[in-house]
Amino acid sequence: MAYTVGKVAELAAVTVRTLHHYDEIGLLSPSERSATGYRRYDEADLERLQQIRYYRELGFSLEEIAAILDDPQSDATAHMRRQHELLTVRIKRLQEMVTAIEFAMEARKVGINLTPEERFEVFGDFNPDDHADEAERRWGGTDAYRESSRRTAAYTKDDWLRHQQENEDWGRRFTALMDSGAPAESPAAMALAEEHRQLISTWFYECGYEIHTGLADMYLADDRFTATYEAIKPGLTQYLHDAIHANAVARA
Repeated sequence: MAYTVGKVAELAAVTVRTLHHYDEIGLLSPSERSATGYRRYDEADLERLQQIRYYRELGFSLEEIAAILDDPQSDATAHMRRQHELLTVRIKRLQEMVTAIEFAMEARKVGINLTPEERFEVFGDFNPDDHADEAERRWGGTDAYRESSRRTAAYTKDDWLRHQQENEDWGRRFTALMDSGAPAESPAAMALAEEHRQLISTWFYECGYEIHTGLADMYLADDRFTATYEAIKPGLTQYLHDAIHANAVARA
């Protein structure tokens, strides 16, 4: 089946101008042309476009993508395996960013006893202090904020790394549960929501169910949280929000 350039643009959510540019640079040239010279794309062209979009999403330049796709030693399975590996690394990094943002939103300063080298080891190129002023404005007068500040002031690099490991382990299990199709109101999802609440209580402050549901609402209301969770998996923010609320109702 042949597709017009307009139809391909619609299917792939790209512009016609982008497809024209890909053709001009030889990255994606249509397999056919009509008698009047109009571009016609076949299934193989669409598959190549899908690969291009995957690699663009991962930050590759058009020149790098062309070199990868035109490698005679590579095949479709190799491309998918490579993309899977790259996406897995990206998901891990995004989860680390979620953890770092939560640190900053829950306490005035995080890791204030860490050296610059230790901060980089724990948080990478993300700087939690960038959110410190906002955290103080939003929660500075609360007991939870003061307790979180008191606890985190004493944390060492190893403490932060241990917390990060616990949070990432929870995140992997929670995402896997969503992938399994379990409803957010299921016992398994509520159990992991409860574990999420207890992690906050263990590391930062006593997180009651009212506070916990407030955080869940913030994950949906604050575009930064929403975007980060959605980058990990579309629908994850709403799933977490619903599981937290279901757990609070069940246990209250």
